[in-house]
Order: sequence, then C-alpha cells, then structure tokens
Amino acid sequence: MPVRKSLAASAFGLLLALVGSASAETIKLGVTAGPHAQIAEALKPVAAAKGLDVQIVEFSDGALIDPATEDGDLDANAFQHTPYLDQQNADRGLHLVSVAKTVLLPMAAYSHKVKSIADLPDGAQITIPNDPSNGGRALKLLEQGGIIKLTPGVTFKATELDIVDNPKHVKILPLETAQLPRSLEDVDFSVITSHFAISAGLLPSRDALLIESQQSDYFCLIAVKPENADKPWVKTLAEAYRSPEVKAFLDKEFKGNIVTSW
Repeated sequence: MPVRKSLAASAFGLLLALVGSASAETIKLGVTAGPHAQIAEALKPVAAAKGLDVQIVEFSDGALIDPATEDGDLDANAFQHTPYLDQQNADRGLHLVSVAKTVLLPMAAYSHKVKSIADLPDGAQITIPNDPSNGGRALKLLEQGGIIKLTPGVTFKATELDIVDNPKHVKILPLETAQLPRSLEDVDFSVITSHFAISAGLLPSRDALLIESQQSDYFCLIAVKPENADKPWVKTLAEAYRSPEVKAFLDKEFKGNIVTSW
C-alpha cells in the first residue's frame, strides 16, 4: 500500500505539473543582443513562476524589432527608450505604446587617445550614433561636457545644424551604433550608448571620460501594440521585469552601470 500511495502521489504531482504547464500563457519578447538579452534571461524564471512563459527572440539589428512587434510576430519588446520609440512610430507609421519603464543605460563618451576632455585636440574627430534620437542625445552630452554649444532649448532632436559654438572645431561623424566601439581606434572621441559599450567591454563607471546625468527621457521601456496594453500578461511581464530578482541580477552583473527605474 505505501508503494501504491507513493506512486499515486507521484502521478498526481506529474499531472499537476502538466496542467500548470499547459495553462501557462506564452509570449514572444523581442530584445537586442547583449545586456537587454541578459536581462530578459533573468526575468524569464520570475515570469514563469507567475504563469507566463516568455520566449526570448534576440535580434542583432534593433531596427527590426518594432516592426516585428507591430506585425504581431512579437508580443512585446524591451530594448528602447521613449525618444527612439516615438521616432520609430513617426518614421514607420507604427502605433506601439509603452507599458512600463525599465532601465537606463547611460550614454557616455570614451577615448583611446586622450585621458580627459581638456586634452581633445583642435579639429578632433568625434563619432556619434547616426539614428536621430540617439544622435541628438549624443550632441546634448557633448554640450554637457563643454565641447560644443547647441541652440538654447533644443531637445533630443538636436542635429549638427543646432551647433552654435564649436571652440575646438571638432568634426562630428555619425556612424551605425554597432560600429562606434570599433571607431575608437581611428578617432579621438566616441559617444556610445551603454548597450553597445558594455557589449564591447567598456564600462561607463570605469572607462568613460563623460557620462550623461540620469535623464528620465532615456529610460528604456516595454512596448506593445495598443490592443495588448491592458491584457493580464502585460502586467505580469512588467512585474517580472521590475522584480527584486532582476534588480539583484543587475546589481551583481553590471555593478551600477545599468540604472533601474524601480
């Protein structure tokens, strides 16, 4: 009898596990390779414990993620900040909405040729991201460092046409964001988003000569289609992301180089 009871209990436990697995909702979450993919892996077991199976879809080209979300190939994404999402929606006719703020990957500037901003030579070459939202963000950072001055009141939409003072006659060279870390071998200074800097082994807290303040406009977010915004799984996904477990992972893995919004 004890053996039979043990077998029955095991079978019942297996049945419960199968039922639980079958009832779990499954979603596809789009992220870029690197820190965002690492964070997604950390939230996956937290979401699973809440009944949400998160299938991570990793992209090497972030420009493909929002269209894939709009088309329904992805249920949600977690890789971008508000200005980037707004630009994507405007430029591509998308309709995605933010449902939760997540983390800030501070933008910073690095050099392999000088040890301080004061050492930048006249006519220094500076690479910045070539997408509009991050390009303007980079120019604002250069202004913060006293390298250039921009039109008063200009937002993240700043362009080179907004430079009103350039005392060192620096030359701004927009590049694909993924190419920026490699450009350090050829230019004097490069402004790089932390996503690509960290992936290239650069730490803002250790290596940056200039780092932006914690501007709330640039916190990353979870984006979905408007019709999905109020679905229960969205709340579960946001709770899993903004959990103590994920915060502990970020503190341990990135040591303050990624800032949480919770």
